Amino acid sequence: MKSIRLAEGKERSLLRRHPWVFQGSVARGKADAGETVRVEAADGRFLAWGAYSASSMIRVRAWSFDETERIDHAFFKRRVARALALRERLAIVPAQSTGVRLVHGEADGLPGLIVDRYGDVLSAQFLSAGAERWKAAIADALLAATGLARLYERSDSGVRALEGLPPVTGWLRGDGATEVAMTEHDWRLTLDVHSGHKTGFYLDQRDNRALFARWVRELGLKTVLNCYCYTGGFTVAALAGGAAHVTSVDSSAPALERLTAHVAANGFDAARSEAVDADVNQFLRDALKAGRRFDAIVLDPPKFAPTAAHAERAARAYKDINRLALKLLAPGGLLLTFSCSGGVGAELFHKIVAGAAIDAEVDGAIIRRLEGAPDHPTTLVFPEGEYLKGLAILKAAG
Repeated sequence: MKSIRLAEGKERSLLRRHPWVFQGSVARGKADAGETVRVEAADGRFLAWGAYSASSMIRVRAWSFDETERIDHAFFKRRVARALALRERLAIVPAQSTGVRLVHGEADGLPGLIVDRYGDVLSAQFLSAGAERWKAAIADALLAATGLARLYERSDSGVRALEGLPPVTGWLRGDGATEVAMTEHDWRLTLDVHSGHKTGFYLDQRDNRALFARWVRELGLKTVLNCYCYTGGFTVAALAGGAAHVTSVDSSAPALERLTAHVAANGFDAARSEAVDADVNQFLRDALKAGRRFDAIVLDPPKFAPTAAHAERAARAYKDINRLALKLLAPGGLLLTFSCSGGVGAELFHKIVAGAAIDAEVDGAIIRRLEGAPDHPTTLVFPEGEYLKGLAILKAAG
């Protein structure tokens, strides 16, 4: 077994069971991509078993902090079983929803691995050198644990390039159509595991969509604007909550076509939904000039800041769209605003939205802080996993 020796004083994060070892912490040692290595402190003490990556700034991702544990096929069976057991024990996915995240990377002790289940299909991303090296064993463990026969690989994220890995997509196990039907809170939805975003859909917003439907109904919100709507999860939620009309904006024509299909599949009158192919920022400015107002607005933009280094530029973008949305929101209206940028923490995001409110000359009450659904867990030792954060804001009535 090859060893990686850390520089003096660089063992502290591993002693706290944080799973990452950065390039600058390594004093000596190297291995092949994804190879299991023994990570040692400067004095030779065992710290962890991890997967080595020569290309990444994250030089080692820890598999286990137990010196007696072997990193083999049985290890991945245990880790997959543990991840599934957590979700089953807590019953964190509603029975009427057939989409669930089964493995959430570091939070489930499987760094660089994302696995979602959509009905009878698994969709996985192998994003690290370690996950790539053990891909076959992981695939076998997933199918054995779920009893499913089909696993589609969506390893086409740009993150793989940082690991020195090429993009890969296609059936890893089984075959067939990539179009999949699923339900969410009894709503009928579809996705394509080949062409959809991420693994095909955004399951992290599942519980927030249910909350939004409830608030639309309880607050009597009739006109809704859904920005960066993708395939219309929040649109369907608003219509299910009783909204009279929803305007959905995105720059992807295929996504808007699927949104329109979702509206029809759930039995909603087509006249209650308008899909607009446009740049969101420009749409907000044009709507403001036209004097439009909405009872509820959803802002769920793509990642503006992938790392903390991009936070300043992202802050300006977040502030601008939130300022415009707060101006467009009717008095007493509801704003759901999100950031999925890992480089923007919850505290900073709150400050950005507060600054937008000051510039818009409005006030409001935060009625709830929002996060990803609980099948996307954040662990105590890996706070970086908390990427999705949001605010539900009720604008002052006047």
